[in-house]
Amino acid sequence: MSVTAARGFTASGVYAGVRKKPKADLALILSDREASAAAVFTRNLVQAAPIGVCRTCLERSGGRARAVVVNAGNANACTGPAGERASWATVEAAAAQLGLPPEQVLVASTGVIGQQLPFEKLVAAMPEAAAGLSPEGGIAAADAILTTDTRRKESVRVVETAAGRFTVGGMAKGSGMIHPDMATTLGFVTSDAAVEPSALQAMLSRAIERSFNRVTVDGDTSTNDMVALLANGASGVEASKGAEAEAFEAALTEVLVELARMVAADGEGATRLVTVRVTGARDEQDALAISRTISGSPLVKTAVHGNDANWGRIVAAAGRAGVALEPEALTVKLNGLAVLEPGYRSSYSEEEATELLKREEVVIEVDLGAGPAQATTWTCDLSKDYVDINASYRS
Repeated sequence: MSVTAARGFTASGVYAGVRKKPKADLALILSDREASAAAVFTRNLVQAAPIGVCRTCLERSGGRARAVVVNAGNANACTGPAGERASWATVEAAAAQLGLPPEQVLVASTGVIGQQLPFEKLVAAMPEAAAGLSPEGGIAAADAILTTDTRRKESVRVVETAAGRFTVGGMAKGSGMIHPDMATTLGFVTSDAAVEPSALQAMLSRAIERSFNRVTVDGDTSTNDMVALLANGASGVEASKGAEAEAFEAALTEVLVELARMVAADGEGATRLVTVRVTGARDEQDALAISRTISGSPLVKTAVHGNDANWGRIVAAAGRAGVALEPEALTVKLNGLAVLEPGYRSSYSEEEATELLKREEVVIEVDLGAGPAQATTWTCDLSKDYVDINASYRS
């Protein structure tokens, strides 16, 4: 149950009427005690109103929070002062229902850009959302935040340490407008470990770089991208430093990587998850730059959709990544099948390659033959359905 798997957390999801269709569009998450809070936000210079409100809340609270309120169906982006007032009204309504100071409530929105948020509907639905809070409410909350997603995205890790057991659980939404530059989606993670706010922020930032910042669907970052993390200490395990901190960050990274892979696999119109692993690089930055360029190539993504082992598109993408490489040293494998070997040697069965590309996950491996470093990113194939979905998004 993702965000309610950790001790002390409850959640709910209800229909407030923001969506055109009668489907839950308001999610609420609550910790039964004050929690350390951390967040990362989009680097897009056009930022939705909730982003600024969250920054202000975290600054005023000193990195503490107890609740998160999220609406789907309206991004509350490019809405000016009225949009900012709408986000604050949502925060204040949740705070009043839960008996919290407003600065301990984080807020997020997702949906269509450029339309004023009907916050009155959120305010009116807040009593129902608060009354529905439950340890079993994680699933309802995960469903309520979805937009063009076809399925909910949840992940949980339970960690045993010498100091005791703690849990990290998260949920995310994301299907389109997905590209690295923090955070490529909305994500909410909770834990019953105790972590100081400054340590929590550092851990989240590092984990994001190895997860959500390595996903691309279509090359577009959103105005609303945000991942928030709450750690309430209900387990009694202190994880700000030492072995417990290492275990916490490892679990957090695993949860975020799993959610990131789910986002890529559920890309708009996608039929396959694509993992791009670059090895043999001089350093990780080189490997990551090439992996990201291959992942973002429409020509590579359409070839995967068509079950076409067109390794030329892969090496062409690698060659424009801004990284020095020796073209004749490259090895390319598709789901383990070598389609290109050093010296531009290429001898493989097209029939075998076509069958391998029909798998639910396609792994593209590129060995640069230049060093010990590697990096992995995730994307999806690009289909005709992507155009259909986005051509009619507002309708």
